[in-house]
Amino acid sequence: MTARALRRGGIVSDMATRASGGVDVVFEAPRWSERWVLEDGVTMPESDPHRLTCELLEDVLRTWVRRTARDARVFGNIALRWAEEHPRVGVDPDVCLVEPAPPGPEVRSVLTWVEGHRAPTVAAEVVSRDTARKDYQEGPAKYAASGTGELWIFDPDRRGRGVTGEPWVLQVWRRTRSGEFRREYAGDGPAYSESLGAWLVVTDDGTRLRVADDEGGERLWPTEAEAERARAEAERARAEAEKARADALAAQVEALTAQVEALKGR
Repeated sequence: MTARALRRGGIVSDMATRASGGVDVVFEAPRWSERWVLEDGVTMPESDPHRLTCELLEDVLRTWVRRTARDARVFGNIALRWAEEHPRVGVDPDVCLVEPAPPGPEVRSVLTWVEGHRAPTVAAEVVSRDTARKDYQEGPAKYAASGTGELWIFDPDRRGRGVTGEPWVLQVWRRTRSGEFRREYAGDGPAYSESLGAWLVVTDDGTRLRVADDEGGERLWPTEAEAERARAEAERARAEAEKARADALAAQVEALTAQVEALKGR
């Protein structure tokens, strides 16, 4: 079944089941919907596993931004709004990366019609019991309409339900050059993120989503604490190597001195 329609919000395309001979579903992403009204200052309660998963992903991305000195900001649960004519319409990503960073030290909302504000390069949703329907059935359309470049939907407990074989542990939606917002991956992971040039891997017995340089997840992007430990270990190793070289040099000097003294005694 294939249906195609294009409006200002773009096209949402589901191509994730191509390999298994499944359907290609392309459906309209409206510019806005009354269901998408987002009230300021209202946040959904989060369970500890959900919160910890989001905080880990935020930490990893913020550490990467600092390490690479990028002009980017990482936000959690910030209001993303894209329709100036309907300013209450929006979505609040669990985690998002905005590059270049919007101006100002305090950013309460990302308003894509405001100068200096852009839609996220990457947005991530971690599915919980209360958000499963929203994340699966409305999330891709919202992010398609917003101009977001890439969307990750992480569903560690497989709570979501939809129309194309869900639930999936991990989905990656990506905006194509033609403007479609297409689901490029759905499965257990790992999955490639073109926006980051890295791999999304599921860790900790399927409960956490991490970013890695390799598909096998051997070279994980570190959190700030992990990066600090790595720096400390590297410094300790450097100091130990310097001490070993100094001890070896001292031993050589001592041996040469002993040889000189022995020659003098002849």
